[in-house]
Amino acid sequence: MSAQATVLYDAPGPKARVRNNIIAVVFIAVVVAIAAYVIIVLADNGQLDSEKWSPFVKGTTWTTYILPGLWGTLKAAIVSIILAMILGSVLGIGRLSDHRWVRMLSGTFTEVFRAIPVLILMIFAYYLFADYAIFPSSQLAFAAVVTGLTLYNGSVIAEILRSGIQSLPRGQSEAAVSLGLRKSQTMRIILLPQAITAMLPALISQMVIALKDSALGYIIGYIEVVRSSLQSASYYGNYLPVLIVVAIVMIVINFGLSSLATYIEGRVRSGRRGRGQATTEELELGATEALPGLNK
Repeated sequence: MSAQATVLYDAPGPKARVRNNIIAVVFIAVVVAIAAYVIIVLADNGQLDSEKWSPFVKGTTWTTYILPGLWGTLKAAIVSIILAMILGSVLGIGRLSDHRWVRMLSGTFTEVFRAIPVLILMIFAYYLFADYAIFPSSQLAFAAVVTGLTLYNGSVIAEILRSGIQSLPRGQSEAAVSLGLRKSQTMRIILLPQAITAMLPALISQMVIALKDSALGYIIGYIEVVRSSLQSASYYGNYLPVLIVVAIVMIVINFGLSSLATYIEGRVRSGRRGRGQATTEELELGATEALPGLNK
């Protein structure tokens, strides 16, 4: 076995490296050929003409259409992810409750709303709010989008939280019980901080999903970046360039969030390597601070 072998597989030899390089070159050539073909087709159909792209150098295009739509997308995503984290925390902890009825209620809620498509949740909420006049008409679409995103992403976050807590070593809970901590104190002081730290990358990835799914509000009339951009395209007559620009904007935002998740994950792992696992003395200190009566 090679000295450079990894745990899972041997490092490639000279022939394998040559073969991998050939495959990589062929793949890149195919991608470049497809990109060139697409550009040629677009040019032949006049989609690359300057008048199709000139609206994007006008400030009014951005201030009237794209930026207000982008703010609508971000606003719905931010509000829904905050509410989803609250809902997911309640449901995730509820699924680990000692009371059977709490576990069943939380589990049923999670499985039902995790299985329903987000678009159906938005449409259902929209007509429900409209029939009972729960929200003013100006906020009806926004409320429906936030409700659909909250219910779906909250159910997903509940599963992330539950799996994160259950992945922790059982010795953590057993040590807390031996120190006299109640389950609520064990969850709040010992388990949740570790689970949330481990779940941060997954939570940020869920934010990316919420951001993308907010575009579904277009169906119920919510003014988000896709709808406002299509309004711009109908005015200037440049649908394809508008969609390309919107796609680039969303790619930049999602790439930023994904990079943030990678950065946080790296910081978390390096922090864990630096300080190691919580020692028994640290747990005893936390328990003593939580239960002053232990000192008596």
